[in-house]
Amino acid sequence: MATLLTIGDAAKASGLTAKMIRHYEQSGLLQKPARTDAGYRLYNSQQVQQLSFIHQARQLGFSLHEIQSLLQLWQNPQRESRVVKQLAEQHLADIARKIAELQNMQQLLQQLADSCSADSSPHCAILAALAPQAAD
Repeated sequence: MATLLTIGDAAKASGLTAKMIRHYEQSGLLQKPARTDAGYRLYNSQQVQQLSFIHQARQLGFSLHEIQSLLQLWQNPQRESRVVKQLAEQHLADIARKIAELQNMQQLLQQLADSCSADSSPHCAILAALAPQAAD
């Protein structure tokens, strides 16, 4: 007989929290587990593997929708690796876009911080730049 794990043990084995496991069940990423007569969840080894897979994919920043697609591909022995690569490359492009946005934000905020005189006067170049301009 296969070993079944409680949600706490499944959390430890997968690197997730029990709260996140329940969330992934509710979102449909993970099939509802068996339950004891007392209502405790029991996870089989396949479900724990799925949880570890989900955890790794989340660590890489994949969305729940993307993880659903990756799980389907992972579980399909007839999959084509090019589809998996396309998903990964799209995610890489998204990450590159976000990095560029963050770098732009950093540069703008640095310019604002550099324009601050940081003295005892009430005038603040940072606040002035953030405030909406009054219409004439």
